[in-house]
Amino acid sequence: MATQVVDRVSSTSSDPQKGDPATSATYALDEKRRAALAEVDNAKFGWFHVKVSLVAGVGFFTDAYDIFAINIAATMLGYVYGTGAPGSQALTSNESLGVKVATPIGNIFGQFFFGWMADLVGRKRMYGVELMIIIISTFGQAVAGQGHAVNVLGVIIVWRFLMGVGIGGDYPLSAVISSEFASARSRGRLMTAVFANQGWGQLAGAIVAYVIVAAYKDTLLKDDPAVLGSVDAMWRILIGLGCVPGAIALYFRLTIPETPRFTMDVERNVKQAAQDVDNFLTTGSYYVDPDAVVQRVQAPKATRADFLAYYSKWENLRLLLGCAWSWFALDIAFYGLGLNSSIILEAIGFGSPSKSLVGAEKVYVNLKNICVGNIILSVAGLIPGYWVSFLFIDSWGRKPIQLMGFIVLTILFVIMGFGYDKLTATPAATKAFVFLYCLADFFQNFGPNTTTFIVPGEAFPTRYRSTSHGIAAASGKLGAVISQVGFARLANIGGTNNFVKHILEILALFMLTGVFSTLLIQETKQKTLEDLSNEKQEGFIEGVSSASPAMPGSLTAS
Repeated sequence: MATQVVDRVSSTSSDPQKGDPATSATYALDEKRRAALAEVDNAKFGWFHVKVSLVAGVGFFTDAYDIFAINIAATMLGYVYGTGAPGSQALTSNESLGVKVATPIGNIFGQFFFGWMADLVGRKRMYGVELMIIIISTFGQAVAGQGHAVNVLGVIIVWRFLMGVGIGGDYPLSAVISSEFASARSRGRLMTAVFANQGWGQLAGAIVAYVIVAAYKDTLLKDDPAVLGSVDAMWRILIGLGCVPGAIALYFRLTIPETPRFTMDVERNVKQAAQDVDNFLTTGSYYVDPDAVVQRVQAPKATRADFLAYYSKWENLRLLLGCAWSWFALDIAFYGLGLNSSIILEAIGFGSPSKSLVGAEKVYVNLKNICVGNIILSVAGLIPGYWVSFLFIDSWGRKPIQLMGFIVLTILFVIMGFGYDKLTATPAATKAFVFLYCLADFFQNFGPNTTTFIVPGEAFPTRYRSTSHGIAAASGKLGAVISQVGFARLANIGGTNNFVKHILEILALFMLTGVFSTLLIQETKQKTLEDLSNEKQEGFIEGVSSASPAMPGSLTAS
């Protein structure tokens, strides 16, 4: 395995300065590093890769469930804590905005902080911490209460912000861990499989909501329309169940090994990383040896000056700007529609309750129709898009898929926006609008929603990979925040949901900007992470430092 490859490389390579012991040791460690990396890049897909995919994927399942369940839960909250006639209560635009935008704002902080910390102290040490935050804050929302000096919506907003911090941390950590363990030829599919769990999470949220609404039907129909206590229980169950998949995954996240690239390039412990590679590719297990002697190497180190020097090169800065703006533009549409799909469905009259219904019966039918509508959108567009990306990501490449996605989305939003009145004029036309809406969901995921997650997790050096992914992801969530604020402030100009068609036209403009930002990124398919880092790899190790005890948590082969 890795150590055998190193021995062959060391014995067959010629060292031009082998008379110098220090130079010889440096040369041997440099060869050992490249041999270990080659072992990871050429490894066959195995059980360890499946484990990484599942452990990281469950996190995204939980993230999506928690983020998008509020799309349905906000309607439930409106019936319980909103204002209006009995059976028609709703949150004010500011209340709805606060509940929906709190999580994306938290995402921004989490992506910056956890992205930076994962590069500073390690992927393993931070992995699981973000999931603990998600579990605690999700449970906190479910048991939020109201008092004389406390507004329940304010409590929920605080908990959702904290949950957003945890979810934000999951983006750079899961992306970087899955990319650094994957082989070059299947890295795109592994990362897509992780991210595709977002679609299953959204679908699960809609299905769980439908089951809860159906289970409470009889109780709900007996409720006083002015109180609707059953709905209060329904949204708490819907949100609280988001704890379950996170709790299941927590143990496995805490026991995932450190990536060999971080051990080599940031901890600068090449010998240990080579042993780890040999170990996880064969047995998939490891143990901690606190007494192991560490021989650290001299290699490029993450500092403020080094960071500025790396990104002062236009080819590196251009890539980061391309990743960041593409994600920003995409999330303007993805979250603008995803967190407001219920409003879109109501605006076009899809599944709206009959006007003859009143009171609790109207509430039941409306909630049921919203759940069914979200299930249709997930099954018809979101989930297929992820898995078509999975099929083509390593053959077509990231850049062509992203470029195609932005172009098609621009066309679809132009049609839906400028043709909105005609597309919603009759029941038959409304079905055509829903088809186009599902098509937009499909090309978001068979397009930039998937690729904007993958490329920043591949295209930067190890010491800045997580930080750079965090910067790009935070740019996306800034777009989500702007989209939510814009949707809340613009949707009702001229009447309830009267401005929705113009919002779709604005989304078309942002999709067009994504076409141009995509031209700034590079293609990453079938390339090693080191080739993509835009740094010379031969001679990457510049010297050898003195031996010292292992850092806590270092791995050694069993």
